Amino acid sequence: MLIKQGELVIRDATENDADQLCIWWNDGKVMEHAGFPQGLMTSTERIIKLIKTDTIENKRLILERNSKLIGEMSYRKVSEGVVEIGIKICEFSEHGKGYGTCYLKMLIDYLFDTLNYSKIILDTNIKNLRAQHLYEKIGFKKVGINNNAWKDQLGNPQTSIDYELSVQQYKKNYNV
Repeated sequence: MLIKQGELVIRDATENDADQLCIWWNDGKVMEHAGFPQGLMTSTERIIKLIKTDTIENKRLILERNSKLIGEMSYRKVSEGVVEIGIKICEFSEHGKGYGTCYLKMLIDYLFDTLNYSKIILDTNIKNLRAQHLYEKIGFKKVGINNNAWKDQLGNPQTSIDYELSVQQYKKNYNV
């Protein structure tokens, strides 16, 4: 997969990206919002194995701006017509510039128009107000709150919010 829009690119993760993914995934500041304040403590070799399992229904993606790796996305089919996504702008210097919105729209268009999914779901930590704002701006609707649903690496209870976006709602929001 390769999607380009100006200086922004979404592409399949490759084995060559494993070292950078390892740096991000092992960084507690990058992974804190996902419940891993100490990072994932993984290896490049494990990440290469994960990348090799990717299929058209389950992909790890790299986000580039001007050929520089700045983050990652993923999607996985959860049922017929339904796909779950995730996004992280991992380079803090790239936060707050509107790239998350652009990347999400690029992926959403691909999932709805090319892969013909009818609904996209995702979740985020209730503390991640930045992500909530982004998802709601694009048109995702809150469909559930999972109070104290899991504990982070430090044993702290975490609450998540479930979101969904239908193809009809998305197209209505953007007059497509």
